[in-house]
Amino acid sequence: MNGPAQMLRDQLAALRSEPIVLRAGTALSRLAELGTAGYPPETKRRLMILNLIAYLIGVTTAIYAVQDAFLDYEKYKPVVWINVVLVGVAVVVPLAHRWNDIAGALIILLSEYAALLLFAMYLGRSSGVQLQYFVVPAAAFVVLGLERLWMIVPIVLAALLLHLAAWFWYPHSEGLLHADRALLDSIYVQAAITTVALIGASVWYAFRLAENARAEVDRLLRNVLPDPIVERLKAEPTRSIADSFPEASILFADISGFVALARRLGAERTVSLLNAIVTEFDGLAEKHGVEKIKTIGDAYMAASGIPEPAPDHLGRLAAMALDMLDVVEHIARENGAEIRVRIGMASGPVMAGIIGKQKFTYDVWGDAVNLASRLEGLSDPGRILLCPACKDRLGSSGFRFELRCATDIKGVGEVETWFLAGRE
Repeated sequence: MNGPAQMLRDQLAALRSEPIVLRAGTALSRLAELGTAGYPPETKRRLMILNLIAYLIGVTTAIYAVQDAFLDYEKYKPVVWINVVLVGVAVVVPLAHRWNDIAGALIILLSEYAALLLFAMYLGRSSGVQLQYFVVPAAAFVVLGLERLWMIVPIVLAALLLHLAAWFWYPHSEGLLHADRALLDSIYVQAAITTVALIGASVWYAFRLAENARAEVDRLLRNVLPDPIVERLKAEPTRSIADSFPEASILFADISGFVALARRLGAERTVSLLNAIVTEFDGLAEKHGVEKIKTIGDAYMAASGIPEPAPDHLGRLAAMALDMLDVVEHIARENGAEIRVRIGMASGPVMAGIIGKQKFTYDVWGDAVNLASRLEGLSDPGRILLCPACKDRLGSSGFRFELRCATDIKGVGEVETWFLAGRE
């Protein structure tokens, strides 16, 4: 089924890699970028599109000029020179960007408005040149941007009025040149093709921008929220998200002596080091099927068994915690820094949901969360401290433990705690 399609994709990829195609693409990109230096990325992209439209107008009108000149120059001299002027206008559009970001667009609009009306006057409405006024409503938004609606509305209305004027003022019998039927048919076909192509390109570009924006929003959401939560938000944007989980596991990790370390390393090295550690932790969370909840300074919080329940939630989190110790040890050796991390883990019922409106976040609450946070604070550097429930549930899962001692935990009392020492 996919054989022919894959073959076509391979052939297109091979064609794009040909030196002549690469050089042509580079040359076209440079032409599109003429006059756009110094503008913000969004404005620059819009001006590049305008340049490409100007070049398309220049090429098509040059073809018209040559065609009419060879057909009967003396008869069609006015039409030939109107096309020559339009070619000149298209060439100077990139230079107009030096004044401001709408000068080029206004030059094209005014010249096209006048030229199309003159073409209709010389050739009559049967030539179909007035069809190209229909390009304006689509192209104006692309070229000028939605923020200039106050300018776009009168431009579109002017295009409509000029189209109607060309239709009613210049019927075929009143065309000044009394062009041949064959020529009029040819011009009509060319005008129809150009109109449809430009409208299609403008609509395609608008939808492409919308799709890109939607994809970017989706990507950002998935960086902030778990995938299942994103899908629920997309399905029911106005509905609040709050769930209860009878069993889940929570992990807190904190870099021991981070404040002193940051003071010694300075801002740039501290941020770089912290970014390396958190990036590695994020990779481990993805590897073990664990959900990162948040980072606060040098503290890292993760949960397993939410937002989708998992029977092995505690085993996943324990495996990740052991790998976190290895990662920190490796980064410490690479950077020649004394870095050790304390980790606390707890299991139990939790609640989770989205809080906030402007900068919302997916957060977790419950006794297990509080217990994991306190165990992290009581743990030793380079060790993973577990609550009794975690030790009992992991007892036959291939892990080793070391009894710490009875520990007095605020809000819980004195309980027996254990270090997760490694795998069997």
